[in-house]
Amino acid sequence: MQLTFEAELTKTQLEVQEQTMQTIGADLHDNIGQLLSLTSLTLNSIELDNETKARQKINDSIGLTLRSIKEMRLLGHLLQGDQLVALGLPEAIRQEVSWMERSGRYEIVYIPGEELPAAGNPDKDLIIFRIVQEIFNNIIKHAAATQISIALDHFDGHLKLTMTDNGVGFNADSLPGGKAGMGLQNIRKRAAIIGGEAAIISSPGEGSRVTISIPYP
Repeated sequence: MQLTFEAELTKTQLEVQEQTMQTIGADLHDNIGQLLSLTSLTLNSIELDNETKARQKINDSIGLTLRSIKEMRLLGHLLQGDQLVALGLPEAIRQEVSWMERSGRYEIVYIPGEELPAAGNPDKDLIIFRIVQEIFNNIIKHAAATQISIALDHFDGHLKLTMTDNGVGFNADSLPGGKAGMGLQNIRKRAAIIGGEAAIISSPGEGSRVTISIPYP
């Protein structure tokens, strides 16, 4: 059991790093790349014989450059990868929520656990964090959702994570095949490895709810 847990932990660390790099790549292309391209276009369109318009475009370019610097700093924090979990599970999830919200596609309500122990459990936290990423991935790829709610509760030595979306849903009694089904199976498997269980409730047209309950003394 210990060897199985250690193998799963290593796999999870690699997956978190891979997810981080995919996020960084997408953001460099879709966000920072566009900001820098717009900065270049603005600078190239400056007409030096019109001082007023030239000054405005220079100011616009400075603003775009400052936004690019801010975005790069955010990416620098993300490059810490699984070090995010060292800040505590609630904060790691908050960072992931922030990246989801930046797409403009989702309204997300996040209620972190106020009673969560400050020290946490780094190994369990990493696997829980990866479960959160897995659920987000399923929502992005398959749910067509617009609203997501996340609640993290700690009581009686147990951690409860609940994630709900208003997407298209599916028949929970028969897991979908392919990668979607594998993702849901991975969620259950990982919850079991750290002594917990996952309950997945969904119906076509009625969204989905995933509840993870884990011993967390």
